[in-house]
Amino acid sequence: MSKRAVLEVIALDIEDAVAAQAGGADRLELVTEMAADGLTPPAATVAGIRAAVDIDLRVMLRLADGFAAGDVNRLVRVAHEMRDAGADQFVLGFLDAAGGVDLAAVERLVAALDGCRWTFHRAIDRTADRDTLRRRIAGLPGLDTYLTAGAAAGVDEGLPTLVSEAALGGKPGYEQQIMVGGGLRLDHVPRLRAAGIEAFHIGGAARPGGWLGPVSAAAVEQWRSVLDEDVALARSDRP
Repeated sequence: MSKRAVLEVIALDIEDAVAAQAGGADRLELVTEMAADGLTPPAATVAGIRAAVDIDLRVMLRLADGFAAGDVNRLVRVAHEMRDAGADQFVLGFLDAAGGVDLAAVERLVAALDGCRWTFHRAIDRTADRDTLRRRIAGLPGLDTYLTAGAAAGVDEGLPTLVSEAALGGKPGYEQQIMVGGGLRLDHVPRLRAAGIEAFHIGGAARPGGWLGPVSAAAVEQWRSVLDEDVALARSDRP
């Protein structure tokens, strides 16, 4: 529990990005259309945010609501457009009709990223078998994070799964970082940190006015303070 936690904030535009960085975010997830749970933003938005902030950005590669890949050729074209706009980290994840990972679609898109780091997003919370999904994609280049609530319904329901998976860290299929997001609240943090989880993702929690309002630097700063306080307490408990 002594490592500084990663705080990732969803940003829809430059204003969000600047506020998130000012509040202490380590990384941004760039999306549009939160009514569809986050789709790929315009390349111009990505380029503008890249010019406005200097923290890491991860760009969503998702063209429609749901977790089917859809037109993979178009996804590959969009990935190249994002690269041209300055993106070098991504978020993606697709399931097939049976609820398993759509390995062909994921492999093709990852090949187009040419080694860029990426997150497998909350499709893992809708899969039929989390362990099988992890093992099937474990060796794909660039995969370093799973964004997960532990359950489709959110962190309240998924906490036991998150704690169990954290305990498997380093084993085959579990080498990647767990980033918790999806109904995440500040009161979840102590148990998650005690389990060894070191990455946290917030969207609505950074927006006191809801999704129609901007990211609040003060709200992000509160999260940063809680995460940093947890580290400080852990260090003070050392003999």
